[in-house]
Amino acid sequence: MNIEEVGVTKAEYNIGDVIYHSHYDFRGVIVDVDARFSGDEEWYDDEEGVKAPKDAPWYHVLIDEDTTMAYVAEQSIRSDPSDIEVIHPMINDVFTRTSSGKYMLRQIVN
Repeated sequence: MNIEEVGVTKAEYNIGDVIYHSHYDFRGVIVDVDARFSGDEEWYDDEEGVKAPKDAPWYHVLIDEDTTMAYVAEQSIRSDPSDIEVIHPMINDVFTRTSSGKYMLRQIVN
């Protein structure tokens, strides 16, 4: 039995990946991944344009040069291969940036 047979879709992107949103023209870094849509139904119904599938991965993204986080469907994003730093007030609370420009989750000790 493969992963698609049990209704689980593999996310193409991971936490720490820098992405570009093709519809809303922004860059950002992924901070969380949902296997399927888990947002507010009212928000989903109010979204303009083509509706992204609810049974595909969705991502929580810190938006570059902004103070907000976006919730985006996998079909709307692509990898951003640039090594340009993402500027967001929460970035250093969540990630460390390696010398190669990758974002790694900070380890939290309780």
